[in-house]
Amino acid sequence: MALAPCNTTVDHTNRELVEHGTTAFPIACYHDDLGKEEVPWHWHEELEAVVVASGCCTVAAGKEKFLVRAGEGFFVNSGILHGCWDLDGSGCRFHSLVFHPRLVGGSLDSVFYQNYILPLTENHQLEGIHLTPGISWQKEALQAIEDTWQAGVSEPFGYEFRMRSCLSELVLLLTGNVSRSRQVLSPKAIRDGERIKTMLQYIHDHCAEPLDTRSIAASASLSESECLRCFRSAIGTTPIQYVRQYRISQAAQLLTTTDDRIADIAERCGFGDVSYFTKTFREIKGCAPMQYRRK
Repeated sequence: MALAPCNTTVDHTNRELVEHGTTAFPIACYHDDLGKEEVPWHWHEELEAVVVASGCCTVAAGKEKFLVRAGEGFFVNSGILHGCWDLDGSGCRFHSLVFHPRLVGGSLDSVFYQNYILPLTENHQLEGIHLTPGISWQKEALQAIEDTWQAGVSEPFGYEFRMRSCLSELVLLLTGNVSRSRQVLSPKAIRDGERIKTMLQYIHDHCAEPLDTRSIAASASLSESECLRCFRSAIGTTPIQYVRQYRISQAAQLLTTTDDRIADIAERCGFGDVSYFTKTFREIKGCAPMQYRRK
């Protein structure tokens, strides 16, 4: 199963639309180069496990924030909004696995799913975890991730068994070393989750139009102060900062997939002034739009 191309395509709620692996073997291996392209905010039903090969990156998973260095890694639970960014031009590269829980757990009524998968995926306090080699069980978890990735890339005879075996070891380590209690989300946390998805949908649907905190808050029937609290709680930024980042990410995609004029792309992404678009693009991407297209 050769390396899959990195392509974080999302819907209006930031749910990733990429199929990871196949129905018969639901896992994909990726080699991300954050120096070339960040991993923007997104979520998926699959579990994700990563080992950083070089450089350093900042990772956000729900309310959790990590600084992850070479030799370390992280795990992201099912359904959690997360993103990853290179730190200070370190040229961070990492090996990542995105896999559906059924690859390890089998059917929902199996003893594997009930006793080991559900305590993980239904533990809503476990949004993500920073894995470091200084902790014994986490060192084993990092090795299990790397062994899974290497088997998927090299494809020796029986690699499917090898990958599932390593992932089973990873799940066992995670379930055995984090809280096994099935946490129940508070009504407030559930409400906040729905609100942020509603507001993200509104931003994506109206990206080309003027947007401010008041209109974004109104889309979820919130006050401006409650909107700000919800954004900071869920994704650690303000609505307007997210709008800027989302517009630039959309512009970057258009720059690399179309031959449209810079001015047209700026307008499609909500920038009425080309000079302001260029300034904002340079602040976020580190170069001018035309330079980004050439690279």
